[in-house]
Amino acid sequence: MQPTRTEAIIESSPTVDTPNHPPLELGLRRWLFVGLGIAFIGVAVLGAILPVLPTTPWVLLAGYCFSRSSPRLHRWLRGSPYFGHLLRDWETHRGIRPRVKLFAVAMVVTVIGLTAIFSGAPDWAKWSAAALGSVGIGVILFWVPTVRTRDVGILEDGPSAEGVVQRPKGEPS
Repeated sequence: MQPTRTEAIIESSPTVDTPNHPPLELGLRRWLFVGLGIAFIGVAVLGAILPVLPTTPWVLLAGYCFSRSSPRLHRWLRGSPYFGHLLRDWETHRGIRPRVKLFAVAMVVTVIGLTAIFSGAPDWAKWSAAALGSVGIGVILFWVPTVRTRDVGILEDGPSAEGVVQRPKGEPS
């Protein structure tokens, strides 16, 4: 008897056998997770364009949805040259690299600063935006774990960097 399409997907998934991997959903729930993952990618793309919208949380949510529904879409997202490093770092090390954190903090400061200087908003709104921005910076710096590249031993960028070990100078390959 041949396996169903869903069983074939589950059996062919390299990520399903890992101990921390959530089980694949079936039927309508699977399509719900696929749809949510695609929507979250759309919001992440907007976040990459708009400085007031974060990118990383939406990429992580999309990765979770795809890991529950479609190994193929999950592999595609992990290999993405734009978002793959965020998802790989989170899945492998449960953190974000320092340069990503620095960029996020710089964007929050820039957007809040420009809003305070150039907007015609009332002072209470500017102070509220500054307070919310401060909370966001606090979350980025103190709540989200930091992945140190030298500690994890992988190259800095690119989809081909996954699993590549950097060797110290002078060590033979």
